[in-house]
Amino acid sequence: MTIRIGRHTFDDVVYDGKGDVLYLHKGEPVLASKTEATPEGHAVMFDDRGEIIGITIVNAKWLAERDGRITISVPEQIETSASELAPALVA
Repeated sequence: MTIRIGRHTFDDVVYDGKGDVLYLHKGEPVLASKTEATPEGHAVMFDDRGEIIGITIVNAKWLAERDGRITISVPEQIETSASELAPALVA
């Protein structure tokens, strides 16, 4: 399964239904050079070139259902719709 958020496509997708946390990675998860918290409470992982390699979305299903989308602000604002995330949010 692949999930697209903004211009980023993630092909390693794991959803923890009990914790309502969605883990997204480009390729196999690797150790990030840097991780930044977003104003929305998520985590964005970067490689040594500053490219996004992963995102951890906290309260993913709850936010998608409440707002119809999820917004992530680091470094630029990226967004995805609830319908785009729906296949990944199956507990």
